[in-house]
Amino acid sequence: MTPWAVLLSITLLLVLLMSGKIKPAIAFVSLAAGYLLVGFIDTSTLLVQYTNPALATLLLLLLVSLALERSPLLDWLSKHLLKGHPKLATARLMGSTAVLSAFLNNTAVVAAFLGAITRQQGIAPSRLLIPLSYASILGGITTLVGTSTNLVVNSFNLNASGSELGMFQFSLVGIPIALITLAVLLWRANALPHHRPEDTEEKLSYFLAADVEAESPMIGQSIEQNGLRSLDGLYLLEIERQGRLISPVAPDEQLQADDTLVFTGEVSKVQALQRFPGLNLFGHQADNLLATNLVEVVISHESELAGKTLQDVDFRSMFSAGVVGIRRGDKRLEGQLGKIPLRVGDCLLLAVSADFRQHRNLDRNFHLLSGSFTRPQLNRKESLITLGGFAAVISLAAANWLPLFHGLLILLGALLLLKVISMAELRRRFPFELWLIIGSALAIAQALENSGAAALLASGMQSVFSGYGIYAAFIGCYLLTLLLTETVTNNAAAALAFPIAWSTAHAFGADPLPFVMAVAYGASACFLIPFGYQTHLMVYSPGRYKITDFFKIGFPVSLTYSAAVLLITPLVFPF
Repeated sequence: MTPWAVLLSITLLLVLLMSGKIKPAIAFVSLAAGYLLVGFIDTSTLLVQYTNPALATLLLLLLVSLALERSPLLDWLSKHLLKGHPKLATARLMGSTAVLSAFLNNTAVVAAFLGAITRQQGIAPSRLLIPLSYASILGGITTLVGTSTNLVVNSFNLNASGSELGMFQFSLVGIPIALITLAVLLWRANALPHHRPEDTEEKLSYFLAADVEAESPMIGQSIEQNGLRSLDGLYLLEIERQGRLISPVAPDEQLQADDTLVFTGEVSKVQALQRFPGLNLFGHQADNLLATNLVEVVISHESELAGKTLQDVDFRSMFSAGVVGIRRGDKRLEGQLGKIPLRVGDCLLLAVSADFRQHRNLDRNFHLLSGSFTRPQLNRKESLITLGGFAAVISLAAANWLPLFHGLLILLGALLLLKVISMAELRRRFPFELWLIIGSALAIAQALENSGAAALLASGMQSVFSGYGIYAAFIGCYLLTLLLTETVTNNAAAALAFPIAWSTAHAFGADPLPFVMAVAYGASACFLIPFGYQTHLMVYSPGRYKITDFFKIGFPVSLTYSAAVLLITPLVFPF
């Protein structure tokens, strides 16, 4: 009964993850805790999973990446790659992204290029952003540190075999796959939509502005007293007073003569302002002062805003900014913006105050697309220390002279000592949810093994493919992982598929390594829909894409990628 109970619980986990109604971290931790309570795993087994050496290496890598992503190198590259013929610029962008993603965090690379792509006027961003996201995946599969998925698989492999995968063990298969797939991606890039960047006039159409006349009875009364906080479909964003902006507007702020009130929301609700005496509506566009105060951002996968409304988090107080508009993919969301649940990847147009850049939680919540606000970068000396130190760590690990964990720990200590990065930033950006997901997933995998559920699945795989041989079982494990990564997250797919693939290899009496690689490459094969991979969500709204755009480009890319994996992997890693 126990194996079937475990399989049923994992099925329920998959359903919850696909529904999107529960965060992956909560789902994985809850299931691991349930296994502990019913005795499928014991306390020591559970705790040891959260201190897995390969998992600790992944966390250290992500923390070091906080300094790497602030290097001016990425910004410098982004300014020089997009020149010349569009086809050549696209090829340069894809190639550079793939190379950088082999060693740096995919999200950091995409975030660095995202702003430059949306701000340039030469090539439509919609022609570049999907290739950017796909190229980061293809570069990531070529090294152990290229993507968190490879490090997650390494965690499971260490648990199962007692040995870690090599730094460039993925490269033997990953590089040929990346080159073949990048060629197909470059060919298919012509099929992407041609959306021109929105100009300032279109962005400002969100605004309604009104003057307070000198004789208005509203003068001397607060915003709340005048009833300006509870308008149907509109809310007061800012007050322009004698050439300066007041934002966010406090409820007790008193109106003065000649104030300009800037509202945002549904333009169709303009009649709501006509009932206020002495309020003169003069058009649907704010002036140049407001135009210079706009910042466009994308909600990051680390953001605490996901799943919440602007009202829930008191957005204006939290960031000293008002939300002018929200875009999700190719659609501009309308209605009462404050009541719309936000999602990762949503594009927000913000009108910000002077205090906006001083908020310490910006990097965690947003990727900057445009605006006068810029993130603080490392100086020349700090950049050389960070990049040189990271290159040294990777080289020493590749030569087996210094374990990767040791090297990253020393580098992180040096960056803290030299004040390149601060403890406050580490606390703010620590990947707590990822740690919980992977630690819990390792515990769930252990329960699969202990209960006999993994052996039961492997036996089923063996019976299905017994007449077709081990190669068919290998294909089955890859396709299972691919299906999971398109429906849940890539790391969750790797976590759930690994114990099945490992047990299947043993059931056939084969070397587990090609099956391990099938899981690693399969978990990164997220090309068809935008919701299963972080970088896809980052480009979804800025590119104004439809879901069909991902499928149209992703289908031939996924077919090519899968064919290359299934052909090359057994040649390099025989059964």
